[in-house]
Amino acid sequence: MRLQWSARPPPERFFLDRHSNLIAGALEFDPERRTMTTPTITPEMTMEEILRHYPSAQRALFSRYHVGGCSSCAFQPSDTLAQVCKDHNMLDVNEVVQHLAHSHEMDQRMQIEPTQVKAWLDAGEELRFIDVRTPQEIELASIPGAEPLDFADQGKYMNLPKDTRIVFTCKSGVRSLDVSAYFIGHGFTETYSMRGGIDAWRADIDPTIPTY
Repeated sequence: MRLQWSARPPPERFFLDRHSNLIAGALEFDPERRTMTTPTITPEMTMEEILRHYPSAQRALFSRYHVGGCSSCAFQPSDTLAQVCKDHNMLDVNEVVQHLAHSHEMDQRMQIEPTQVKAWLDAGEELRFIDVRTPQEIELASIPGAEPLDFADQGKYMNLPKDTRIVFTCKSGVRSLDVSAYFIGHGFTETYSMRGGIDAWRADIDPTIPTY
């Protein structure tokens, strides 16, 4: 069984192509960003700026408006939100702004700090710590205790009890946030995304992890 990820189909792209050329560089982990105030979204902001501060925006746009998930509904980093709304016949720009802000608020509730994950692991608490990066990335750097996602049998995770504590991680915390949102949407109640991914783990926990 292969899961049909609703946010960015097909499933291979969901994991393997999350950092597309469209937003390359905008979603890298930045330690200082965790202490910065997130600016309010306005119609005049460029998509690059919005995605920098609101990583869930692309998923939110695709899930409700089918915008930003494929070449036929793509946008450019330099496009303003107002221009994207105009190009894709989304007439109520303020409603779009509110939707993106709400999606961001929901995502904040899903995120957990690397220090908390480390505390759970050290205490031997029961959880699944799953790395959704590609096998090639995991060869370059990995977190002790994190299990690689089984790309050959992704559907098996849907058979886990819905109250299973699952922590997803990736490189910068964006792909894992998408996966966590998908699982929550399918009834899982203790699903988290590790904020900042392996880059944050390196910064907060283990500086010996290789950078790539």
